[in-house]
This record gives sequence, C-alpha cells and structure tokens, in this order.
Amino acid sequence: MGSTCTSKEVERELPTFVRVYKDGTVERLSGTPYVRPCLEDPKTGGASKDITIREDPLIRARLFLPKLEPVNEQPEKLPILVYYHGGFCVDSAFSLVEHQYLTTLVAEAKILAVSIEHRLAPECPIPTIYDDCWEALQWVASHSVDGGAAAKEPWLADHGDFHRFFVGGDSSGANIAHNVLMRAGRNPIVGGIKISSAYLTHPYFWGSEPIGSEPKTDRDKGIPHLFWTFLYPTAKDGIDSPMVNPLATGAPSLAGLGCERLLVSVAEKDPMRDRGLKYFEAVKGSGFKGEVELVEVEGEDHAFHILTYEKESALVLIKRLAAFLNKSC
Repeated sequence: MGSTCTSKEVERELPTFVRVYKDGTVERLSGTPYVRPCLEDPKTGGASKDITIREDPLIRARLFLPKLEPVNEQPEKLPILVYYHGGFCVDSAFSLVEHQYLTTLVAEAKILAVSIEHRLAPECPIPTIYDDCWEALQWVASHSVDGGAAAKEPWLADHGDFHRFFVGGDSSGANIAHNVLMRAGRNPIVGGIKISSAYLTHPYFWGSEPIGSEPKTDRDKGIPHLFWTFLYPTAKDGIDSPMVNPLATGAPSLAGLGCERLLVSVAEKDPMRDRGLKYFEAVKGSGFKGEVELVEVEGEDHAFHILTYEKESALVLIKRLAAFLNKSC
C-alpha cells in the first residue's frame, strides 16, 4: 500500500503504519492488496460492486449482496449494514481482508452491506473522517425517501429494507461507529431512519489512566497512545478526547447512543480488551434504553477475524455477529 520513498527525508513516522516525508508525501507501511469487486463470488454466490457517494472530496463504497432468491418476481428486501473498516490511516474497503470478511458476513447474515471508503489520516484529520462516515450514512438512508439521493443506487433502492438498518465497525472502524452512533443520538437521520442494531468489534478506545491489565507506566510509548497522538496531535484533551476515550470525565453520556441494540466484542489477547469490557459495562450503567450484549473470544488477538478470516475461530465470530444482526429481523 503506497509507494516506496527511500530517497526522501522523513519528517515523522508511526512505526508499522505510516511515514510522512518533508515534501508532504505519505507512505503507508501496512495494509493488504486491493481486490476487485465480483458480480458472482465463487464461494458464496454473492455480488459486490464499487460506487461513488461524493465526488469532491471523494467518498466511495463497496456494496455487497448475498445470493438472491427472488420472491414472486419482486426484488428481495434485505437488512442494510453500513460498515466502517479499521485503520484510520491504512487499509481500505477495497482491500483483500475487508472484502473477504464482508463477503462471508453478508452471506451468513443475508444482508446488504455498504462498506465505506472514507478518506485517510494523516492527510485527512480524524474529525473529518467522522464527517465523511456520517455523510455516507445519510446518503445510504436517503434512498428511503423519494428524491432523497441525487442519483439512486439501484441495489439500495431495490433491495434495501430501511426498517432494518445496522451500523458496524472493527478496530478504529468500531471507534468510528461509536462516534457515528453518538451523533445519531443527537441528530436526525434522513427519512427518520432509526438504527436498529450496531456492533463494535475490538473497538479502538484508549485513555491516560490505565484500566484493568493495561500498562501503568510508559503509556505514551504504546501503540494505542502513539496512534491517536500521531494522527490527531491537535485533539482537545489529547488521548482523553471523548472521541477516543468515551469513558473520560466530562464525556457525553453513553445513554445517548443512537441505536436500539448494541453488541461489543473483545478478544483475550487484544491490548484494548479491558477497555472494551469497561465500555460495555459503562453502556449498561449509563441509562441506555436499548439492549447491550458482550462477546468475548479466548486465545485471539486484535482484529483476528479480519486478518485471519479463514480460521475457524474467525468464522465462529462472524456467525455470532450475523446471529446478532438477524435478531432484529
């Protein structure tokens, strides 16, 4: 991902993620290869295609459909998942691991997924990424009303069931999903759409004060801390910004999450596991009016179900996410 710029002078670097050169060039140091969409997946029979949500600045998406079974020659209506990939500064809705993960989830849950290709940090500030993702959500929802979308996307118009509207994300994509849900609790969605269910898998949250087994010293040297301060150095309250630390003193109440059901998933070996557990408990104790569930996976690390999507444990988690979404159907 990104070009090699070995002859240029480095201004700053986030090891294993991104390098910024003095001429403004950004080199991405990780990520998986781009893969094309496919109108008939050889394993699942599902389809995918890429679309543009906004031209300038550019927001794109990859849409996924399961194998369809027309009923009485009418288009089959499916729940809609608006999904945010992880990375903030790396990876893509068009990458190999994200494509394979969503192909599997869509087939298992029998949903229509819209995987958002937002702009990346550090070129695009993190709050603007949240804005991209909120705008993309509104664009999807606009297909629920006549004349809502300037150019109707046929897959959404024909197959979307807007009474079953979901949001999900993994890692920093789960962070994005959390921030989108908080915004949905404050602001209306086009067409009066309500988010039925949402899932946050291995959410990227952090803070200055340790929780559980988190390291108690040199916290500013760990990747969770460096990741945020490198990508958003001007954040008010730094690593205790409510955007990355929803448990911080003065953060908005989690009772304001704009969904009816929420699932939080953590992995035993994930350095952010205990923070995910604390978030789950905080939502339960906040006065949140909806249902909240927790999934804990033993023996696995952060985002294992995406990075190693063919493992049995990954397939088990994907089936669990699908079962959660199907409860709303």
